[in-house]
Amino acid sequence: MSNKPDEDETQLFRQAMVGVRRLKTNQRPLSPQRPKPIKQKMAIDTEQQQAPDTLSDKFEPHFDIDDRANESFARAGIQKQVLKKLRLGKIPIEDELDLHGYRVEQARQTLVKFLNHCREHGLRCVRIIHGKGLSSSQRQPVLKGKTRHWLQQRDEVLAFCPAHRAGGGDGAVYVLLKRG
Repeated sequence: MSNKPDEDETQLFRQAMVGVRRLKTNQRPLSPQRPKPIKQKMAIDTEQQQAPDTLSDKFEPHFDIDDRANESFARAGIQKQVLKKLRLGKIPIEDELDLHGYRVEQARQTLVKFLNHCREHGLRCVRIIHGKGLSSSQRQPVLKGKTRHWLQQRDEVLAFCPAHRAGGGDGAVYVLLKRG
């Protein structure tokens, strides 16, 4: 049996290809370009200020926390490969919240509003910039610990880790969220 097409098959193929042009290259990009994050400074409206607080400073985490100075967090069942991708910034950042200059209560309320926004829009990975505390009165990071603490209390937060240097380093976290 020959693998060579007969004349009828060749004719059918040519008819099917009428109007089709050859591509200039057969090389495709190895990975799609990542979308640029939408920088968003969340405004606190009066309704949000009066809403009951859903995050507590008295919360004691009961989840798996990574060894890296307790700066990373992952719920049980999150695969190590997913965490590695998150740490390396390989999961596209779909939105961003910048908490620079916020007081603790403003930051808490803004974070709640931002996470609700993320859930409503089905976002998977976001960056939260909490700063390094260099402009605080004691030059210590106030929002860094509080942000991590608050994130652990939200069911939609699957994991978070410090951003890599280009993504904000110790002044930011990448957050992996449940969809839906």
